[in-house]
Amino acid sequence: MPRDVAEVNPDLVVRDKYGDIDMVRYDAVNTMLLNEFLKEHTTVRELKREIAALAATVREQESKIQEVSDQIQLRNLAPQAIDNNQ
Repeated sequence: MPRDVAEVNPDLVVRDKYGDIDMVRYDAVNTMLLNEFLKEHTTVRELKREIAALAATVREQESKIQEVSDQIQLRNLAPQAIDNNQ
């Protein structure tokens, strides 16, 4: 595992005088993980807002589509009503 940590971020390990990994700086790992978590949390929050806005747009479009469909249906029924009255 220390090698994996060093590959991701060399600053998270302490090396001995021979350059071998001596230990992992877990305090720094925890800080890095917290920072990454906070970034992801912010991203999730922004995505939730975007989804809510998109959902509102879809609802608005559905309403407009229904209005147009209703108008088309009324126009199609109007000639039939005139024909029935004759």
